Amino acid sequence: MTGNDLTPEQIEEMDRLQRRYFNENVDLFEPPLPPDVPRRLAATVKAGRIERGQKVMDVGTGTGILLPYLLKYHPSEIHVCDLAENMLHRVKDKFPGVIAHLGSVSDLSLPDDSLDAAFINACFSNILDKAASLRNLHRILRPQGRLVISHPMGKEFIVELKKHTPFHLDLLPDQTEAKELLDPHGFEIVTFLDEPLFYLVVCENRKPG
Repeated sequence: MTGNDLTPEQIEEMDRLQRRYFNENVDLFEPPLPPDVPRRLAATVKAGRIERGQKVMDVGTGTGILLPYLLKYHPSEIHVCDLAENMLHRVKDKFPGVIAHLGSVSDLSLPDDSLDAAFINACFSNILDKAASLRNLHRILRPQGRLVISHPMGKEFIVELKKHTPFHLDLLPDQTEAKELLDPHGFEIVTFLDEPLFYLVVCENRKPG
């Protein structure tokens, strides 16, 4: 079963379970990070090709693990979104300059063409309504904007995590599955990396300019 097989009511219930779980377990997602994860997070952000003054978003930000790496590129705005308000409170305490949005990326109401890059790090499996989320990201990102989907512990980490998590998680897609998922929503894969401890997909938004 994948998120595509769930009804809207089931997705809503799974989101409630996720919200409760992450609100109650904020401290579990704070550093220290496993060895070599910081290097892979730095590589993830580098792959987004952010230029000074651009506007970016961290989807499913959690406690803001990716934000120190984003800040090194001096974006003019960093938007973060998360289902769990306690996660966003933690992020705002550590990074008061970010713009926080409570809720799902599937219905985030940012203006059209307002962002240069969006990162979905270590939470693509948690997004159950991927079609709605990708449609909205296609709308929000400018033409040729970048979408970066990543996990710094790789695909097998999700396989193991599914055995212990109290809500549904999708497995990370292989290259063929990723293309079938992303192409209909206007994203072209330019980089696909699937290593034992690093999963990285970089896409460009093929919206007419």
